[in-house]
Amino acid sequence: MNPDLERPGELDAGSAGRPFSARWALASLSLSMLLSALGTSIANVALPTLAQAFAASFQQVQWVVLAYLLAVTTVIVSVGRLGDLLGRRRLLLAGILLFTVASALCAVAPTLGLLIAARAAQGLGAAVMMALTLAFVGETVPKERTGSAMGLLGTMSAVGTALGPSLGGVLIAGFGWPAIFLVHVPLGILALLLGQRFLPRDRRRTRSCPTADRTEERGGFDPVGTLLLALTLAAYALAMTTGRGRFGLANVALLGAAVCGLGLFAFAETRAASPLIRWTMFRNPVLTAGFAMSALVTTVVMATLVVGPFYLSIALALDAARVGLVMSSGPLVAALTGVPAGRLVDRSGARRSTLAGLLGMAAGCFSLLLVPTRFGIPGYVAPLVVLTAGYALFQAANNTAVMTNIGPGQRGVVSGLLNLSRNLGLVTGASLMGSVFALGSATTDILAARPEAVAAGMRMTFFVAALLILAAVGVAAAGQALARRAGPAAPAALVEPGAARD
Repeated sequence: MNPDLERPGELDAGSAGRPFSARWALASLSLSMLLSALGTSIANVALPTLAQAFAASFQQVQWVVLAYLLAVTTVIVSVGRLGDLLGRRRLLLAGILLFTVASALCAVAPTLGLLIAARAAQGLGAAVMMALTLAFVGETVPKERTGSAMGLLGTMSAVGTALGPSLGGVLIAGFGWPAIFLVHVPLGILALLLGQRFLPRDRRRTRSCPTADRTEERGGFDPVGTLLLALTLAAYALAMTTGRGRFGLANVALLGAAVCGLGLFAFAETRAASPLIRWTMFRNPVLTAGFAMSALVTTVVMATLVVGPFYLSIALALDAARVGLVMSSGPLVAALTGVPAGRLVDRSGARRSTLAGLLGMAAGCFSLLLVPTRFGIPGYVAPLVVLTAGYALFQAANNTAVMTNIGPGQRGVVSGLLNLSRNLGLVTGASLMGSVFALGSATTDILAARPEAVAAGMRMTFFVAALLILAAVGVAAAGQALARRAGPAAPAALVEPGAARD
């Protein structure tokens, strides 16, 4: 852990003398981020085994993955808002507990239906962990070290993503599929104990405080908006993930339902006394640009996961073991560069680091577009390393820019929105980039395509990816120009009227 993040002996308001250590608090947050990422990636490798164990089809067992994804996507903003209202510490601890218990239930599930239900519960716990770990950074480290903390959390997310497939394969081979869920239990217990001991207690606002937000005191929540947003996000996620890459009538209907739901949600928020999302926060150009860039960038990141296995196995004729090894290079680079990227953000500033990360990603995309297949594995890995290192820098810088100058009463919902934009980018990328790849390969059956066709599909995919990154550069430049023009008043739009500031 970075010693610069330590604030030994500090007492948090309302802690009743409990010592607060930023180092151990960050250890709890890092473990929470690791577990939520591991929960996302570890189950994919088990789908063939689960299909055999439960005598189920691929369409049925894929819900083991989709249930987790849908649960995270649909509630991540709502749980962030609940953390702002009820207290982030107690809700985060409850989320860790739910994730841990649900992991144990997954391991002992006697039927596929119960396993899917337990995975949905696990996803709810993961949504709490994802939304509130970023929100807690502002309460655990000094503002000038926010970049380092964000880099550390990004590293743990990358480690969880990279470790999932390989660890899952080893556990399944040695102990059977329940082991991929049981492995979360001791780690979850450790995260819970660390959080219980070292996370700063929730601040209590009293009636004697003239600036306290009485709506928050009384637990103001927006159940109608919460339900509409959850249904809208569920419809969109299903539209992007069902059909195994084919966009049919059901996908169109779900996408139409998502559009209608978004309109209803926007209308409901204008009428709500205590809205889930205050539209005034989007007047801040840093926040709006941060969300947009996060969605664009993660769409591109998903392209490497969608296209990479087909390009490596068909165009470069690698066996499964070497495909897995090459594919792990991206998350490994992200894990190694996350903390240094965070330190660079602290030294150079979030704005410069955001642009530098995006330009690095653009260079990686253009290299993947231009490097011919005759360069083999090095011709794929080198651009992937550049792209992934750029992503690590962008993620640390963008998270820092979004989460730094906001009021404490909005940290949870803003963190939830930031994670939501990332998830929506991943969901969209899986569908969009898969379709572009199929179009560029000029075939509906990728497995039967010739190596030249697969290489052409990859070039088209990363041409589109490069355009998306250039669009993100434009968004970054426009957002930074608007932020400079707005001056220091911009962050004020993120604070609820009457909310107390730290």
